[in-house]
Amino acid sequence: MVDGGATTAGHLYVKMLKKIVPSSMCAILYPSDPDAVIPPGNSLGEFDGVAWTGCSLTVYDDSPEVRNQISLCRSVFDAKVPSFGSCWAAQIAAVAAGGICGANPNGREMGIARKIELTPEGRAHPMYEGKSKVFDAFISHVDEITHLPPGAVNLAGNSFTKIQAISVVYNGGVFWGLQYHPEYDLHEMARLTWCRLEKLIELKFFETRRAGERYVEYLEALNADPSRFDLSWLLGIDSDITSEDVRQIEVRNWVHRLVLPMMQLRR
Repeated sequence: MVDGGATTAGHLYVKMLKKIVPSSMCAILYPSDPDAVIPPGNSLGEFDGVAWTGCSLTVYDDSPEVRNQISLCRSVFDAKVPSFGSCWAAQIAAVAAGGICGANPNGREMGIARKIELTPEGRAHPMYEGKSKVFDAFISHVDEITHLPPGAVNLAGNSFTKIQAISVVYNGGVFWGLQYHPEYDLHEMARLTWCRLEKLIELKFFETRRAGERYVEYLEALNADPSRFDLSWLLGIDSDITSEDVRQIEVRNWVHRLVLPMMQLRR
């Protein structure tokens, strides 16, 4: 990913969180590593929030790397630290609480998820305060949540993936999560597409390599100049995608509704 010009997932999240709370201190943990430990001198309960990034693993694969993450997710619930995350995050939280994930029968949802619509529960949920009822978002996944666990609520979905956002309450802990990626921007989606170009050609997203390269160039050009109406029209992109304020509403609401109140309680 780095060789392809992309930012690694953990650093993408740190960048996003520090924009929301500039004074925040963030530690990155790689829980699939066999020697992964909470930063020395800390316990989970000392953190104000836990943010989960996307991941290229498959949550229903019974491997040590996956089991480590499920175990950590349950520990976060047990510690009652509010958590949030994208893509893999929603899947891992659902499974940790007793739900089920599987391969999406529609295949890979890639690039921009279209017409994500809030459920009635989503429209009433604090994570979506200020969000449109229907919106587009950056996305890249092949798996989906198929069965919600007890204590979970489906907050949004579209025709490709029926569960695009969830809220989970488990063992006294709370998780809010999205199947899509608010941490991405046009540049990061361009680099992700570049890194996965051969796979996307195999999956018929692009007829030729040049077609894929041209798509990447369009994303980068619109990122450099958001006023390019010709590109936003061609790509079908509006403020849902180009406006950071719109794209990251859910993250800000999590910080302001769950994380900051937790911090105030500890003072």
